[in-house]
Parts: sequence; structure tokens; C-alpha cells
Amino acid sequence: MHAPHPSTVQAAASFAQTNLPKDLLAVVGELGFSQMTEVQARAVPALLEGRDIIGQAKTGSGKTLAYALPLLASIRLDGRRLQAVVLCPTRELCSQVAREIRKFGRRLPGLQVLPLAGGQPLRSQYGALEKGVHVVVGTPGRILDHLRRGTLKLQDLTYVVLDEADRMLDMGFQDDMEAIFAAAPRKRQTVFFSATFPQTMLAMSSSLQQSPLRITVADSCEAPSIRQIVYPAGLSDKALVLRRVLQEHAPKSAIVFCNFKAGAAELAEALNVEGISADALHGDLEQPERDRVLAKFRNQSIRVLVATDVAARGIDIVDLDLVCNVDLPAKPETYVHRIGRTGRAGKAGLAVSLITPREEAKVEMIEALTGSPIERGRFTDRSAPSKSSAPALTNAAMVTLYISGGRKEKVRPGDILGALTGEAGGLAGADIGKIEIHDHFAYVAIRSHLADAAVTSLRDGRIKGRKFQVERVR
Repeated sequence: MHAPHPSTVQAAASFAQTNLPKDLLAVVGELGFSQMTEVQARAVPALLEGRDIIGQAKTGSGKTLAYALPLLASIRLDGRRLQAVVLCPTRELCSQVAREIRKFGRRLPGLQVLPLAGGQPLRSQYGALEKGVHVVVGTPGRILDHLRRGTLKLQDLTYVVLDEADRMLDMGFQDDMEAIFAAAPRKRQTVFFSATFPQTMLAMSSSLQQSPLRITVADSCEAPSIRQIVYPAGLSDKALVLRRVLQEHAPKSAIVFCNFKAGAAELAEALNVEGISADALHGDLEQPERDRVLAKFRNQSIRVLVATDVAARGIDIVDLDLVCNVDLPAKPETYVHRIGRTGRAGKAGLAVSLITPREEAKVEMIEALTGSPIERGRFTDRSAPSKSSAPALTNAAMVTLYISGGRKEKVRPGDILGALTGEAGGLAGADIGKIEIHDHFAYVAIRSHLADAAVTSLRDGRIKGRKFQVERVR
């Protein structure tokens, strides 16, 4: 057992200064990356040297790329053998990480990356594992399930990542993780990434890692570009005060956090009744429903996502204007993690919390942790906002379309783009938003006023010479 010690590996300023293989550097350049973030500059050289690390960095710091590029550099493609496992706390983070690894590994011929999480049929996962994969990205419960069934073998494993390790410990996955490591070879590279560093993680690191380098990036509790406001609200008034917040600040996109699944579902329904474009994300949703809700939010087909912490863990939305806590979390560290989703990349963010008088003590704990005061707000007009008072939130800018062909059908983003912008489609590139390719389906965002025309065009036309089912995502 070895305790972590500070990194002594020389940091690199750009990816080109590292020992990454040429194919990976080419993709990094194609995707517009050149300079590294701090966590990447410190972690990538160490991981390429084969060192174990503990990386402590807040959401949005670039940690996924920090471990994904060295992981890809370590993969041998001369056979479909499982060589790397990434453990994540939620299905959503598994899907996101798997997409990133595939994206940056697109020049590696035959690379097979498989997400293993609940909500997907075991049968289809059995088939993929039987054919062989190089990388698995999964939740501890589902990976342990496959290990016990004998459908997952770890004898060739050389690289293991715990992404959001603190959250997995909070969620009670310690026994599952230890069982997974017990089945893995002792000779391996082990990587922990986390927003916080509890004592339980130190103990786990001591038993699972070899002389790990400790990399701490800035202060994970700092949020210098985020304006923070609390508004008083009684328990029965929170929905009304939330509508007032949305009217006052008119965000293009917002995540609203609730502590409980039932509260998230009820609040999203109430917002829709008031004409506000919203949907809920919580643990009771089946995986296809979760995929649908997240695709709509990423594609700006809904403006407000009402979510619980577990469901929203790992969601990374670009240009998120507002984070609102309808319920304050029990831990101030969770509050910091929530609001860290806004105010990224040098842009100003806004975090609003609705608090009852009993929650003042929680606000003081947050202020003590972050070292900065939180602004107190109050609405002088007590009348209920009308449905027409926040028109920017009633209609989303984009509509998300579902296409019944995906990665397994050899459908690529360029194929969908070509079908929409060619002679048959006639759309301009600026009218088309994010395109997401999944195993057997795809989502594409279209400007709202052109959605009907796009559906007709795709139904009447062909993608890669084939007909696919096309419909609006409701």
C-alpha cells in the first residue's frame, strides 16, 4: 500500500508536446484542441509514463480527456480483448464518456467501446461482449453483474479509471468497486478522478494504487464567474417563486435541481402547464426516456431541465445560463458541484437558490466553504407571473428528431447532414444543430419552424441509400 504524493512529472503546455501517438494528436487537432487545461497538462504526461494518479478537479476542467487520451494510447488493437475499464456513477455519465472515447479514438481502426449500464437489455450487452471489446465504460453494479455471470473477463485488463470516485462512494458502490478490483489483475494502471477527496477515498487509494501522484487543480469550491442569489420561499410557494426567477432572468437554458424524484416530476409538469418548456430527469425513468430527455435538453428542444442529483451527475451542457436549486442539497459540496455547471469557459453564470427560513444555516455553511457571501434577493411584486410574461421560455429554439438508424447501421453525422442539406432536404447548415449517433438510433436538432419540412424530407428521402423511421421527439 502506498500513500499519494505530489506530482513531480513535468507538465506540458500543449498536446503536441506530449508523447501521444500521431493518430491521437491528429484527432485532437481536427477537433480544435491545442492548449491543455491544467488538469490535462499535469495528468497526461504522468499517465503516459504509466503512473497511477489521483486527480482532484471540478466539473468542466477537462478531466475526461485527461484520462481518455492516455487510455487510448495504451490500447492494442491486434485482437478484441478488454484492456480498459472506466467506472462511472450514472448511466448518463457512462454514455457521455463512451462517446468521448469513441470520438477521440476515431482514427484507431476497429476500436470497440461498449457502455455497460442499467436500463439496457442484458442480452444485447452479452452479444457485444461475446464479439469482443477493447474498452468498457460502466456503472459498478452492471459491471459486477456481468462478472458474476461470467460474461465479462478481466484477465487482459491494464487500465482502470474511477470517474467521479467520490460520488460512487457516496452512492454506496464501495463494495461493488472492491469486488471488481479483486477480479482484476494486480499489475495495472489505476486512475482516480474526483471533485472532492474524502477520507474513504484515501483508504481505497492506499489499497488499490501503487505510489499514486496526487494532482489537485485549483480550488474545487471556487466559482468566480458565477453570480449567486438566494430568494426566500415557503415550501408551498417554491413553484411560484421559480416561475418568477425564470421570468426575471429569462435564461435560454436552465437546470433546476430538486432533492427528490417525485418533486422533480411534479415541478416539470407544473411548469409545462404554465407554458414553460420543461422536462424532468430522475431515477425512475427508463433508459430510453432518459436518453430522450437529455437529447432534447442538449439540443435546446426544451429550455428547463428539472433534475435530481443522481440523474444529473455527469451531464455537461455547453452555455448553461442558469442553475436553480429549488431544494438546497444536504452537503455544501454538492451545491458547489451543482452550480459549477454554469459560468464555464470564462462566461458569466447565474446560480439561484430558493430557501425557507430553516435553510439559512445551510446557506451559511455554503458561504463558509466557498469563502464568499451569497447575494440575498427579493421580489417586491407578489402577483403570480402570467403565462405570457416569459415568452422566451414558452417555445424552444430547436426541435429534436429521432431517426431509427445509428452506429450499428453505419449511419454517421455527415450522412444525416447530407440528407438534410442536399437537394432533397434543402436546409442550410445553420438550421441544423447537434447530431447524436447512438447504437441503433440517432437524434438531430432542427430549427423549430423547419422541423415539419425536415421530417417530410427525411421520410421521403434516404440516408445512405436506406429508408429510416423519422419522428419528432416528444
